[in-house]
Amino acid sequence: MARTRAKDFEEKQHQLLLVAAHVFATDGMEKASMSGIAKLAGVSKSLLYHYYPSKSELIFSIIQAHLVELEAALAEADDPSLAPRDRLQKLVKATLDAYEGADDMHKVQLNAGEALDEDQLAQVTTMNRQIVKRIADVIAEIHPELAAPSGSLLMPVTMSLFGMMNWAYLWFREDGPMTREDYARMATTLILDGVKGVA
Repeated sequence: MARTRAKDFEEKQHQLLLVAAHVFATDGMEKASMSGIAKLAGVSKSLLYHYYPSKSELIFSIIQAHLVELEAALAEADDPSLAPRDRLQKLVKATLDAYEGADDMHKVQLNAGEALDEDQLAQVTTMNRQIVKRIADVIAEIHPELAAPSGSLLMPVTMSLFGMMNWAYLWFREDGPMTREDYARMATTLILDGVKGVA
């Protein structure tokens, strides 16, 4: 007989995700084990498998939760009534804010591609494309020439902006001289105007 779900199932599930993300981010996808995650979380291995039937499913759930939260943050921040440049900067700031405190989940998302099966990878790709498109559409509104069939530079420019945002966790410090809002402004200026614009 299948075990019934407790009332706090989703809360416990989310806490397990956070612990698992930390283990994967620290030990790597291959080295991390379900038993090690269960031990650190203070639960039995059987309980962990009750929430997540496989290691692949656990990794996918971490990435999915991270991307769902990011897309929700972007949807809330997106304001088409703003001037396109201000709209883009607000979206960049929302992305950086969504990454705050989520370094472990972010690292799993960036490094777990090979740990996913084809269906999981397809779902992650779809979510990523939705997020990227939201940013790309605003960049295209500011610089429509980037989307011209003759050059089609829109995606390289958009992904360069994501590169600046996605890898900021390696150097950004909350107590440093630059705030997330400062960096959002700088990244937006770099991508739209180049170094001369920042200087």
